[in-house]
Amino acid sequence: GKMAAAECGGSPSLSAGEEEPPLGLDLLVEEEAAVAPSAGFRLTAVRREPAVRLQHTVSGLEPLAWSEDHRVSVSTARSIAVLEQLSDVHSGGQEMVIHRTAVPAPSAACLLKVGPKKEVAECKEKFASSADPTVSQTFMLDRVFNPEGKSLPPMRGFKYSSWSPLGCDANGRCLLAALTMDNRLTIHANLNRLQWVQLVDLTEIYGERLYEASYRLCKTDAPRGELGDFSEFQRRHSMQTPVRMEWSGICTTQQVKHNNECRDVGSVLLAVLFENGNIAVWQFQLPFLGKESITSCNTIESGINSPSVLSWWEYEHNNRKMSGLIVGSAFGPVKILPVNLKAVKGYFTLRQPIVLWQEMDQLPVHSIKCIPLYHPYQKCSCSLVVAARGPYVFWCLLLISKAGLNVHNSHVTGLHSLPIVSMTADKQNGTVYTCSCDGKVRQLIPIFTDVALKFEHQLIKLSEVFGSVRTHGIAVSPCGAYLAVITTEGMTNGLHPVNKNYQVQFVTLKTFEEAAAQLLESSVQNLFRQVDLTDLVRWKILKDKHIPQFLQEALDKKIESCGSTYFWRFKLFLLRILYQSMQKAPSEIMWRPSHEDAKVLISDSPGMGSTEDDQEEGTSKQANRQSLCDTGKGMDVDDTADESLPQSSDIGGREPMEEKLLEIQAQIEAVEMHLTREHMKRVLGEVYLHTWITENTSIPTRGVCDFLMSDDGYDDRTARVLIGHILKKMNKQTFPEHCSLCKEILPFTDRKQAVCSNGHIWLRCFLTYQSCQSLVYRRCLLHDSIARHPTPEDPEWIKRLLQGPCTFCDSPVF
Repeated sequence: GKMAAAECGGSPSLSAGEEEPPLGLDLLVEEEAAVAPSAGFRLTAVRREPAVRLQHTVSGLEPLAWSEDHRVSVSTARSIAVLEQLSDVHSGGQEMVIHRTAVPAPSAACLLKVGPKKEVAECKEKFASSADPTVSQTFMLDRVFNPEGKSLPPMRGFKYSSWSPLGCDANGRCLLAALTMDNRLTIHANLNRLQWVQLVDLTEIYGERLYEASYRLCKTDAPRGELGDFSEFQRRHSMQTPVRMEWSGICTTQQVKHNNECRDVGSVLLAVLFENGNIAVWQFQLPFLGKESITSCNTIESGINSPSVLSWWEYEHNNRKMSGLIVGSAFGPVKILPVNLKAVKGYFTLRQPIVLWQEMDQLPVHSIKCIPLYHPYQKCSCSLVVAARGPYVFWCLLLISKAGLNVHNSHVTGLHSLPIVSMTADKQNGTVYTCSCDGKVRQLIPIFTDVALKFEHQLIKLSEVFGSVRTHGIAVSPCGAYLAVITTEGMTNGLHPVNKNYQVQFVTLKTFEEAAAQLLESSVQNLFRQVDLTDLVRWKILKDKHIPQFLQEALDKKIESCGSTYFWRFKLFLLRILYQSMQKAPSEIMWRPSHEDAKVLISDSPGMGSTEDDQEEGTSKQANRQSLCDTGKGMDVDDTADESLPQSSDIGGREPMEEKLLEIQAQIEAVEMHLTREHMKRVLGEVYLHTWITENTSIPTRGVCDFLMSDDGYDDRTARVLIGHILKKMNKQTFPEHCSLCKEILPFTDRKQAVCSNGHIWLRCFLTYQSCQSLVYRRCLLHDSIARHPTPEDPEWIKRLLQGPCTFCDSPVF
């Protein structure tokens, strides 16, 4: 094939809201078979327990999705099952730790607003009793017109779900957009870990907007027919029947306040594709709280017949971000549409649509993924668009050079003998995974050539991992460590199974060495955003009961060379997992209630918790460890170290293990203390920048200063200089904290808790070190630490501090 470039006249300067110049395109079209895998790309998929059984049948297209904050959503006939992956440092079990919640389907059917209720009811009765069978039967059998069903089965369940980027809800996590089978589009948030809350019903709001505009997109449009006309009745439904919806990346703009300060304001776009080809682009201000966070809604006419799927095209060229919407049709064509949003500063789009595939070859586009990559030969960023069309993968490479926009496209054949039912992509390295219903998964790795690219592929037979299975959907984890698969039983001896049991199962895509190397070289430097990689490391240490030497040495080098707190947190994570791997397994099942009162009294009694005989009981020992975890390490670790050590009846074999555990415990305490001091320095820096002379804040500044200076072994010049400046600014004032119960002074002698002279104990907020003297406070996801809630009196800089993640594990705080 040949490559053509469109002349753009160099790099034109664009102002905010301007469009790109027109682009002339010649498409490279060729058929190519997938290239056999080379030895360097061999993949060994290993099963990862547990398999999670679903309570209901899987429903909808692409039923599986994996969010950036490590939650897997599964669309089923009664709810969206949400499986949250945790890298739990308090559990010694080797299985993946999963926290399970659900978004229930609404009990009431969704009726699209096409006119006044009375008029709609009359029209429905008229169409149902029409003498023309093309009207009456079309009306009676169309579930968009009759979602409640009556004689037909109810339309329960979910058609599609989509995760927003990280940082969209009030806790800085992902929002979930859910589309039900009866066409209700809602947005949900999980604000307290246990319950999902519906924030907004976009179907209802969009219906009201259309009703107020008399079902015209522009005021200049000629008025259409009456609702009593069946074609108008169909048109009003199709223009608000969602097919798919997808979130854009977060766009950050600066807002100038009244005092001339600049404030970063984040927004995110949600594109909703409708049955008639229209696309509604919603703009939300972040954090998204509900209806009041909706900034605007613009409707685009795509001109595509029978649209089936859409995806965002986001491209960065010369520090200029451009975007558009890729839309695929059930008839085969694929094209990129410009998205004109004049209100978004620094936002650019194309001037005209770009046709990526124009043949009406009746191969429906099932799924589209857009992956940003760097072209090693052209030395510029590029976009790889892949689409599943029947059993083939259509790909298109777009890159902007000085000559203009270059487009290459082709199909990869020879992958599956059955149509592709699900496709997912690892956006970090561009690897694409496809699967058909026969349990075969293909891994496609893009390899750049001088002209365009080719794919190396590998077949993953899930039957070799799980036995005979049928597959219904796949999703890859954010860092590419795991592949989640929805499976049911396959054929046995040529016979289909009597019952279908839907399960979500996991296979590894990386080795422990690859995961460890990725964590050490991470540009993200956040453990929470790499939970899938840390889980692989956790699994290896729990199995081998030691930290591999190469990882210890590489981590120590990183700490010495750059000193980033990320590597200290990584080290703390490894030590905690090592400590858990050496704990003795409890001798009894922990959830089973004990009928021996003596055991309960012993485990609850602080005075007798460390006696030799009592510690031999697994239940007593585990209860002590659990109480330590449940208080979020509210008490000093050294005080409970002896209670949490495994005791053995063999005197000779006990002491080496005890010494090893005490040594690890001391290392954990040292790393925690280092991280605490580093965060204290950050807090004091904020205090110095934002306070006047002798100003009292909610932060116990004098206590933090004294705590840092109290250790003679701690000699940090930066900390000493900073403390000197702060004490000078405080002008000999101490501003001590007082106990709310007895008004006594609360001394700052412990980083985790404050104890007054009357023995009242208050846990300290790990973000501001203030004592939490209220009944309600927040905890980090792994129960590492606690934090107070922000109050209306808090200045902006303290509210920013309180929005931070856990200083030990990077987890968000609830």
